[in-house]
Amino acid sequence: MFSTSVGTHIHPTKDILDPLKQLLKKAGLPTIRFHDLRHSSATLLLSAGIHPKVVQEILGHSQISMTMDTYSHVLPNMQQDAMNRLNDMIGNREIDNEGDQGESNVL
Repeated sequence: MFSTSVGTHIHPTKDILDPLKQLLKKAGLPTIRFHDLRHSSATLLLSAGIHPKVVQEILGHSQISMTMDTYSHVLPNMQQDAMNRLNDMIGNREIDNEGDQGESNVL
């Protein structure tokens, strides 16, 4: 149970939604639902490379499949980033103008 700073019950509109709308307006952002903050947080965490298991626990999903199904739109960028990182780790062969492969960057 949550209460206001003076111990009264929280009024969803007056105590949560109205201040959220004021903050969004002040920041020049569009109006969103309060629940959209949850989705934004999860998307940002996954995009930042936070492990999906950690995001699942933060969101309180009982199964990681729920998290991954809901936020699968983030996966293509994560997959490209993973391939870029792998390429950086193992090095890539540079191709010169004649199509010959040059020296590998691998140590």
